[in-house]
Amino acid sequence: MERFRLATWLPLLFALAGGLTFWGARLGLEDVKRLRPGAEIEVVLPVFVQVALSGGDRHLAATWSTIRALVTETARMAPEEYRILALVQQDAAWLNPAHEDNYYVAAAILPWEGEVDPTQVILRRATLARPFDFQPPFYYAFNQVHFKGDALGASEWLRFAAGRLHDSEERLTLEDFAARWLDRTHDLDSAARVVDAMAGQARRKDFAAYLRQRSQRLRDLAALRRAATDYTARHQRPPGSLDDLVRSGLIAQIPKDPFGSGFAIDQAGVPVIAGSLARSTQ
Repeated sequence: MERFRLATWLPLLFALAGGLTFWGARLGLEDVKRLRPGAEIEVVLPVFVQVALSGGDRHLAATWSTIRALVTETARMAPEEYRILALVQQDAAWLNPAHEDNYYVAAAILPWEGEVDPTQVILRRATLARPFDFQPPFYYAFNQVHFKGDALGASEWLRFAAGRLHDSEERLTLEDFAARWLDRTHDLDSAARVVDAMAGQARRKDFAAYLRQRSQRLRDLAALRRAATDYTARHQRPPGSLDDLVRSGLIAQIPKDPFGSGFAIDQAGVPVIAGSLARSTQ
C-alpha cells in the first residue's frame, strides 16, 4: 500500500519541483539582457548546404525553404527580417523555380514590405518555369506599375500574361488594362506606338477601333505636353490652363477626348487626362 501511494505521488512531486525550478529560473533571468542571434544565421543556409541536408534533392530543398516562408509569423517581423525571408524564397526559386507556393507567397508578402526586386527575380524564374501559368507574369506586371512606376514595362508583361489565357474575354480584359496602364508613362509617343501595334494585332474589330482611339488620345496628350514645355520656356512660367496654350498660338484648339474625360492642367502646369487629375486630388 505504501509503495502504491509513493508511485501515485512521485510524478506529482517531480512536476511540482520542475515547476518551481522553472519559476525560479525565470525570475533570475528577467533582468538579464539577452542578445538575439542573427536571423540570417538562424534561417538562411548556403544553397549547397540546403541541398546536402535534403539528400541531394534540390526540389526537396526548395520545398523546405518554402515551408520556412509559409510558417514564418510575418505580422511580427522586423523590416530586416523581410530581407532574410526574401533570401530564403530566392533560394527556393533557384532550387525549383516552378514551385507554385513559393512564388505565390512571395508575391503576396514581399513587395508590400519593400522587397520588390527579390520578388521580381522569383516571378521571372516562375514565368520561365511555368509556361502554362499566367499568374507569375501578371504579378510581375502589377509590381512594375504599382511599386516601380514602370508603365511601359508593366504593360508588356501584362500583355505577355494575357497571351497565356485561354478564355478570349479574360485575355481581352488584361489587354485592355495593358493599354490603360500606358496612360501613366512619361514616354507617351512610345506608348501610342505600342497601342497602335496592339490594335494591329487585335482580332476583334471593335477592340481594335477602341485601341486606336486610345493611341490618338496619347498622341494628343503628348502634343499638349510639348506645347506646355514651349509655353514655359517662352513665358518663364508654366501655363495655368489649356486656354493659355491656345491664346499663345502653340495649339490651334484643345483636342477632344474620345472617352469623355477631357484634358486639364495639373498644379505643376503639366497637361494630364482630367480623370486622373480628379483621382489624384481625392
